Amino acid sequence: MPNTQQLKDLTTQVRRDILRMVHKVNSGHPGGSLGCAEFFVCLYQEIMDRNEGFDMNGIGEDLFFLSNGHISPVYYSVLARSGYFPVDELNSFRLINSRLQGHPTTHENLPGIRIASGSLGQGMSVALGAAQTKKLNKDSHLVYSLHGDGELQEGQNWEAIMYAAGNNVDNIISTIDLNGQQIDGATDDVLPMGSVKAKFEAFGWTVVEVNEGNNIEAILKGMADAKSKTGQGKPVCVLLKTVMGNGVDFMMHTHAWHGKAPNDEQLANGLAQNPETLGDY
Repeated sequence: MPNTQQLKDLTTQVRRDILRMVHKVNSGHPGGSLGCAEFFVCLYQEIMDRNEGFDMNGIGEDLFFLSNGHISPVYYSVLARSGYFPVDELNSFRLINSRLQGHPTTHENLPGIRIASGSLGQGMSVALGAAQTKKLNKDSHLVYSLHGDGELQEGQNWEAIMYAAGNNVDNIISTIDLNGQQIDGATDDVLPMGSVKAKFEAFGWTVVEVNEGNNIEAILKGMADAKSKTGQGKPVCVLLKTVMGNGVDFMMHTHAWHGKAPNDEQLANGLAQNPETLGDY
């Protein structure tokens, strides 16, 4: 059984990492990162079957692809605190010649990063290619991916979504971060998408809804449900309803913190709401 208190403690520490990284360089994307902290912690600590070391082939283990690469702060924090690289390397976030660029890159060979991401709409296609490769290699492990809800306004997603169902790619679990916000405002104001669930189902996917996407127990239960539905001829989509900026009250429920760094006073406020649990870098 997972120790949910340990997962919650790690999530709190990850929030501190996010705030401190973005503040240090006065650049980055804290809102979506904070909103997905619980998901990343659950994914890397409990959900995925991971090998000890890291290699780009990813044979014999579950794989993860981040499509909305601007939420790199949460990705880097969880990778570091899951043993992929030293935690103190978080100090180099967004600095020149750092391995931790604003959007994940592969040319510096940062452990855990399988694709350069941040060009929205492309992650689904890459994840599907990896999933089909596993099938060809008779590797029974799964491929996970994460996408923003605003990102779904990119047309390439829907070509990939149609392709996945048409080719019975049933070893993929694609999660959509449904926080209802994007860089220019609420998704419903920028370009309403209607029912995302109905769209995925119409394209032939099995859909699992996690209505409490910032609740550790709900995430673990929902992702276990999603996993149980793989291997049945259909790709699986998880609709994860999160709160942008979760855990920092003045950042929550608004697009304003999509790509804005906190000042010194705001950093202190955010850190006070998330007391240190595992030690800052």
